[in-house]
Amino acid sequence: MDPAPAQLLEPAAPWANPIVWLCRKRLSRGFWTFFTAALFFDFGFAVYFFLFNLYLLDLHFNERAIGWITGALTLGSVAGTLPAGLFARRFGIRHILIACFIAAPILGAVRALVISEPLQIGAAFLAGVAMCLWGVCFLPTVAGLTTEHNRAFGFSLIFSTSIGTSALGGAICGYLPQWLAHAGFTLQSIEVKRLILLVSCAIAALGLFAVLKMPQTQTEQQTPAQDWRRLLKLSPFLLRFLPRMALWTAALACFTPFANIYLARELHIPFARIGLIFSASQIIQFCAGLFTPAIFRKLGLLRGIVATQFLTAATLACLAGTHHAALAIALYLGFSALQWMSSPGLYNLVMSGVPEHERSTAASMTLFSNAILQSIATVAAGSLFVRFGYPHVLTGIACTAAIAALLFRSLPAPAETPTP
Repeated sequence: MDPAPAQLLEPAAPWANPIVWLCRKRLSRGFWTFFTAALFFDFGFAVYFFLFNLYLLDLHFNERAIGWITGALTLGSVAGTLPAGLFARRFGIRHILIACFIAAPILGAVRALVISEPLQIGAAFLAGVAMCLWGVCFLPTVAGLTTEHNRAFGFSLIFSTSIGTSALGGAICGYLPQWLAHAGFTLQSIEVKRLILLVSCAIAALGLFAVLKMPQTQTEQQTPAQDWRRLLKLSPFLLRFLPRMALWTAALACFTPFANIYLARELHIPFARIGLIFSASQIIQFCAGLFTPAIFRKLGLLRGIVATQFLTAATLACLAGTHHAALAIALYLGFSALQWMSSPGLYNLVMSGVPEHERSTAASMTLFSNAILQSIATVAAGSLFVRFGYPHVLTGIACTAAIAALLFRSLPAPAETPTP
């Protein structure tokens, strides 16, 4: 069994005394400031991305067009990730976060207002550039504001709390049309969805006030040529980790953007119920995320990741073989929980596997390699769903996820990886 890192510890039950339980983690004031910013940002965009593809369905886009739009979003992340990593090192993470919290909500609002497919693709590309700033800054910020003792808990807490609060948003999304109708407002379904999208962008933008209170990080005074050489010089651990992470992300990207469409078209579930299913998935993810460190402590970090990945692949395979709505919903909820359980472990793994001064580079390269395969996978999956249907494509996605898990099984743990 691979050794569990020191940060995966303390079995104290959170329900016994939540305040004492949190105090034992000894999280810094800076962490809680960033936690507040992350809470607004993740909550706003969790609701936004839950609803946006259903909004596109109301605008009469099919899976192929939605795949192109989602692929453009990911391609924007590809274009922006490496420059964002360079700017974060030269100018400080705080400046990049400020730019993210301004640009991402504005571009999100623009996407909710345009209806032309070419404009949607262009706006999605720019939104991807803005959203990648968050991904580049998130990993090194949490790693820098935590210690080896509480880093895994810090990642899990932000993931779990953001997921938990977005569950409320899902329920509100599902029933808001009915509430507005009872209140006497005669808005069409598409108008309600547009209103929710705009409000969710405003909620995400509120996190800017917390970001402005964060201290500036120390920047590195290097020339652009030195920056690029350092960015392209990858450690042996990253060279092993990046292809595996990219394949795993691509497998998830083949289904996750289309999950709500699957529920609406394949299972014929009404919008209000989809909102409840989304809320249920968020609650399950919240609970699973809180107990993820205990699983990693029991199995070891790497084996815990592999176990959750194999179980994720199994739920996708079962989902491909069922046409019973209730069973499909249960499997989808299981998929949602399991795929999120692996995320804190994967981010903890890459941050633990590189030296502190390489964390921005590791975050940038992880997002960059992920986004390349993710953009291709999303576009391809949209076309494949239209041509072959959901059962056949889901079977292929399950096989891809299982292959990724097998590759992670052969990855040396960070402690076993020689330093460059």
